[in-house]
Amino acid sequence: MRVSTSGTTDKKKGSGSNDIFEKCRNFTRPSDLQSAGLYMYFEVFGDRDGCGPGEVRMGKRKVLMFGSNDYLDLITHPKVKEAAAQAIRKYGSGCSGSRLLNGTLDVHIQLESQLAAFVHKEAAIIFGTGFQANYAALSALTEKGDVMICDHNLHASLVEGALRSSARTMRFRHNDLDHFERCLENCPPEDKILIVSEGVFSMEGDIADLRGTIKLAKPYGARIYVDEAHGIGVLGPTGAGAAEHLGVLDDVDIVMGTFSKSLASVGGFIAGERAVVDYLKHTARPFVFSASLPAASVAAVGAALEIMRKEPQRRQHLLHVACLLREELRARGFDVLPGETAIVPVVIQEEMDLCRLCKRLLEEGIYINPVLRPAAAQNLLRISCTAAHTEAHVERLIATLERVSSELGIPR
Repeated sequence: MRVSTSGTTDKKKGSGSNDIFEKCRNFTRPSDLQSAGLYMYFEVFGDRDGCGPGEVRMGKRKVLMFGSNDYLDLITHPKVKEAAAQAIRKYGSGCSGSRLLNGTLDVHIQLESQLAAFVHKEAAIIFGTGFQANYAALSALTEKGDVMICDHNLHASLVEGALRSSARTMRFRHNDLDHFERCLENCPPEDKILIVSEGVFSMEGDIADLRGTIKLAKPYGARIYVDEAHGIGVLGPTGAGAAEHLGVLDDVDIVMGTFSKSLASVGGFIAGERAVVDYLKHTARPFVFSASLPAASVAAVGAALEIMRKEPQRRQHLLHVACLLREELRARGFDVLPGETAIVPVVIQEEMDLCRLCKRLLEEGIYINPVLRPAAAQNLLRISCTAAHTEAHVERLIATLERVSSELGIPR
């Protein structure tokens, strides 16, 4: 053994209970599911050649995809792919620098201007991922002495941003305005308050009561931050999200959006008043110290925005399909959470039942996401509808789900 300079005896590294990797070896949930043949994560998908609308390739077979957040079916749209290809030819594959220094291209500035106008704000800033946008904004905009009042069901990126901040955080019961009002009442008059919510909650698919939230928050001078990751492209007269759908977009101070859902790319953005955006550009550490988005990703978003504007029928068809699926599943006794968005969550009480069900559905050629607690308050079969789905797809899903759940003895 070696004797340390402090006079204590060093223990042998990597053995016994002092090994920092011990918790990794004791993490057996994945291996337990694999042993039972029920592991449903990191499935490998292939190219889309020869696939029809709503289909993806897994090995040599085609699978009907009801787990994608490509709500407007734009990932493989010819105009989106061509915009990305042209950007690579013009700008190359990356920027090799942060936006603050050598990583800003004209396409970044153009997209930020388009996004700001899209959500009725003065300015916008784009990030490498939606997670990064939420984490960076919340941790940069709040400080010790401030208060964040957050819906209990926030996405992990918002939770992590709140944890990174030194502001005091209060969480109110999901969509419970009475509890929310009590949180406001517990704030001293001098507190600076930021209200944080999702527009469409990512797991349950329900819409925040933004009208009620804004009405209660205004007398306190609180600012409103809304994550529209799952609302953009799906809700509102122009597809700007839940706030537009509810008629309160101009009352929301900060809109966050992601590119990895309806906008068919990768990345995220924050939009608000120009002073806020300028502040984030110089103080949000994940922005300042990260390389900027490649031009191809940016160009794909621009093309998707244009298609969204010109083809509102995509959004209308998507909502029709989701409504049909929701109603038909309820009629057959499934426990479907209420909502009016592209997300149709079916409650499956037992975790192993959910895993068995998803595995059998995949064997039948249908992929759906299993959401296990604590990712949501309940174990959910989270069905994502897209503009690619048809009524025939819905009929196939319902018939298969009804038959397979009965064969497995899963209660409704």
